[in-house]
Amino acid sequence: MTDVVSAVLLLLGALSCLLGAVGLLRLPDLPARLQAATKPQTLGLLLILAGAALRVELESAATLVLVALFQVITAPVIAQLAGRSAYGGGVVRRDLLVTDELARDTPGERHP
Repeated sequence: MTDVVSAVLLLLGALSCLLGAVGLLRLPDLPARLQAATKPQTLGLLLILAGAALRVELESAATLVLVALFQVITAPVIAQLAGRSAYGGGVVRRDLLVTDELARDTPGERHP
């Protein structure tokens, strides 16, 4: 039974990572690509780590938990920094944004 659950988790994680990679290639703008780069990739890695943790010894599974924790902490921060950098560099089309919360923080522009 453990083998079946592990295999399902590994396959679901691989599928999630594949969908995230397709999103990186197919989505039109940077914010959408950042979404595809972080959420499905993080979920995919967590599922793969959970599937692998079922197959290894307890000491190795504890290491996998640390890897998962590091991924969950760092992926959103890196995506936010990349998004801010792209916004500041003029790569993000501001006319497509529904809410532009960074506009008031951008120097050189007038805001009400």
